[in-house]
Amino acid sequence: MISYVARRIMVMIPTLIAISLITFVIIQLPPGDYLTTLVNELQSRGENVDQSRLEFLRQTYGLDRPMWEQYLVWIGGMLTGDFGFSFEYNMPVSDVVGDRLALTMVMSVSTIVFIWVVSFPIAIYSATHQYSWGDYGLTLLGFLGLATPNFLLALVLLYLSNVWFGMSIGGLMDPQYLDQPWSWEKAGSVVTHLIIPTVVIGTSGTAAMIRRLRANLLDELQKQYYVTALAKGLPRRKALWKYPLRMSLNPFISDIGNLLPQIMSGAAIVSVVMSLPTTGPMLLDSLQSQDMYLAGSFLMFLALLTVIGVFLSDLALAVLDPRIRLSGGASR
Repeated sequence: MISYVARRIMVMIPTLIAISLITFVIIQLPPGDYLTTLVNELQSRGENVDQSRLEFLRQTYGLDRPMWEQYLVWIGGMLTGDFGFSFEYNMPVSDVVGDRLALTMVMSVSTIVFIWVVSFPIAIYSATHQYSWGDYGLTLLGFLGLATPNFLLALVLLYLSNVWFGMSIGGLMDPQYLDQPWSWEKAGSVVTHLIIPTVVIGTSGTAAMIRRLRANLLDELQKQYYVTALAKGLPRRKALWKYPLRMSLNPFISDIGNLLPQIMSGAAIVSVVMSLPTTGPMLLDSLQSQDMYLAGSFLMFLALLTVIGVFLSDLALAVLDPRIRLSGGASR
């Protein structure tokens, strides 16, 4: 186990270096930089541009340096905890992310819990009652959930809530709590506003997880070890929980690699539609405005979470499923 962990860590380091290079190059590919975009916006509004000030800002932010030097400054700063300066927000990147990251984590964790709580019992029922009316009905709902875009469902719910109930479900809290310190009332407002985004974002994930777990469980129920357990007199429910269900949980565990970056990024399109103050819209804005330090640092953070998540899921799968081994080669 120790040697496996050491090997994986040694592989993670060059992987992150390669991702950082690719991320930085892609962000730099569009012509110009943030100041160029700012100048174009000012000129489109008929405002004058002070060229001397632009040159001063370009030197201050290091935009006049070669690309390789900008990369070394950026990656070296991240290693020391300095994620750079956001041009658009005019403050350090760590200060920009702040509250948005906390709200994104709360929303994403609630979505993950919703997906697991809903998909787990439905998939078990659908697999153990194959070709029943309940199975057909749940399968239909699953296909509808997969086929319905999240942003379209968000638009429908926004319209219905406004027309039927005369209320807005946008945002993650009532307007009077936006600039107020945290309190029980503000926390209650956040919990109330979390319901609709959780359902909207979790719909497709729930439907996909139901289909995957159902297929895996059906495959395990046909295997010889389960049939033998029933033939020896083991109760059906006990045999189900002890053997096939455990083997069918691999999709839940393997999804850990995707869950960690999802917790931080959130559903960007749904967040834009529902005016959610999460990190998804912030990432889109930073890419559009070429705010290189904000966008690059955020993408690198997501890459780090993905690499760590895949590593943790591999270890958890090895513990859960005895058929999986950490080292290659056949054992006798």
